[in-house]
Amino acid sequence: MVHLLSIWFLVVAFSSAGLVNAIGTSGTRNDFARWGYPRWWGIVTGGLEISSAVLIALPVSRIVGVALGALIIAAAVFTVLRHRDHAHLAPLSVFVTLIAVAAISS
Repeated sequence: MVHLLSIWFLVVAFSSAGLVNAIGTSGTRNDFARWGYPRWWGIVTGGLEISSAVLIALPVSRIVGVALGALIIAAAVFTVLRHRDHAHLAPLSVFVTLIAVAAISS
C-alpha cells in the first residue's frame, strides 16, 4: 500500500512541478535566471518532469521514470545548494523521500 501511494504521489508531484516549470510563472522564471539558467530552461525542466510522471505512472516504464525523476531532483538539489537557496530544499526533500520509498518498496 505504501509503495502504491508513493508512486501516485510521485506522479502528481512531478506532474504539478512540471506544469509550474513549463508554464513559467514569474517566480519560477526569476529563480532559473538567478541560478544562471537560460530563460527556456524551465520549459525543458517541466517537460522532463512531466515525462518522468508519465513513465512512473506506467508499470512497464516505472523504473526508468523513477531514475529520471531522481536525476532531475539530484540536479535541483545540487543547484539550490550551490546557490545557497535553502528555501527550496523543503519541497525537494519531499521528492527525495517519495523517490526513496518508491525505490525501496519495489
